[in-house]
Amino acid sequence: MSLRAPSPRYVLGLDLGTSSVKAVLLEAESRAVVNSQIQETRAEVSSLDGEQGREQDVGRIVSALHRCVAALPRERLHRVERIGVSGQMHGVMLWKSKEGCIWQTTEAGFTFQPGETSHLVTWQDGRCSHEFLASLAQPDSHLNLATGFGCATLFWYMRNRPQFLKPYSAAGTIHDYVVAVLCGLKRPLMSVQNAASWGYFNTRCGTWNLKILRDSGFPTCLLPAVVESGAIAGKTAHEWYGVPEGTEVGVALGDFQCSVYSCMTEKTDAVLNIGTSAQLTFALTPAFRPPVSPNPAASVAYYPYLDGMYLAVAAALNGGNVLSSFVGMLKQWIQELGLEVPESTIYSRSINAALNVARSDLAVQATIFGERHSPGQLASVTDISPSNLSLGHVTRALCRGIVENLHSMLPCQRLIESGVRRIIGSGNALSRNEVLRQEVEKVFTLPVVYGKTVDSAVGVAMVMLDRK
Repeated sequence: MSLRAPSPRYVLGLDLGTSSVKAVLLEAESRAVVNSQIQETRAEVSSLDGEQGREQDVGRIVSALHRCVAALPRERLHRVERIGVSGQMHGVMLWKSKEGCIWQTTEAGFTFQPGETSHLVTWQDGRCSHEFLASLAQPDSHLNLATGFGCATLFWYMRNRPQFLKPYSAAGTIHDYVVAVLCGLKRPLMSVQNAASWGYFNTRCGTWNLKILRDSGFPTCLLPAVVESGAIAGKTAHEWYGVPEGTEVGVALGDFQCSVYSCMTEKTDAVLNIGTSAQLTFALTPAFRPPVSPNPAASVAYYPYLDGMYLAVAAALNGGNVLSSFVGMLKQWIQELGLEVPESTIYSRSINAALNVARSDLAVQATIFGERHSPGQLASVTDISPSNLSLGHVTRALCRGIVENLHSMLPCQRLIESGVRRIIGSGNALSRNEVLRQEVEKVFTLPVVYGKTVDSAVGVAMVMLDRK
């Protein structure tokens, strides 16, 4: 008599990003991704406040989410035991707790559509000027307040468009909203990770700055209840594209923390990600506690992670976008000369030229986008000589400048002193640019390992799998 093998179990990981939604199925025993789907949201909408306002249509984001989940194998969705949700941090949307969604029965089963909700105001929103932020009460937090942060955005509406807030009874990130809908929560729950990203939240005691906010007239009734990152928010109130009713759903987590979790396999790893921007981070010891108040000039911030731990994060605004600007400049010069060359060709030939130059004494300060800790900082090129003006020299010096800027924010010596033994290198800009990888290995003396994919949807699924 043969024994039947037990049916595999799965965790569904969802990530609601700035431009796309991704869904993955993680097989519980092997921890392998067996299915994944990604859909662009095309959710950007115009704002009454012009280019400063950055808003997205919640219905389009939810539609992209449904398309992703519906495309996964139904027989595997039937065996999903947990759902993890991550998404773009800092942003805020509002809804009526009872009318915030409408569940419907379709041929595919139960599904939901947004009801009475606002647009999502994203982390890219620029309405909170430096002067506006300076006029607000100082938060009791170790993290600086910035435009695009949920509480700052709500303050802006309170002062500039107070009628806008009146119809709503709840607020959260887009991923907090999805968790609240899936679980049928009357009041949304928010993780410490997301609460810290909104501002006016003290991670030491795990509470909102309620007195400061109330004294400023802030609508604290909109704030979600906060729970530990990694906690279970509830269970699905309906079957959803085959996912059983009663499936556990984790409180929504930050996409940055989940992306780190997806590739930081050892506690002694640091993660270097160079995409459009660049981040270098490592996990601090459980004993670490952040400073009481923020230092606006500090290049390293401390983000809440999991189990009471923090990540030390150097988040540079200058990464692959610097190389894109360089290629765009070359393309414009070529056009002004009456020629036409595709950007892909300019990029590949620039990198090939740099590979023929072992080193360059040209020095590039590659901070054309400034930095949060030094917003007025500009880029510069020095030590120019007739022998280092070739395309190869300039490209290599630019790549080195990108890496040196990150190193100036979080030096390798600090990594070593903190117990880091190797660096996990990831990100599109790093994976497609051998010169950038060479410069990383020259500037950072620790071993650098490539090939691990940074993926928030995978990371949040792994977090849910590891929660007891």
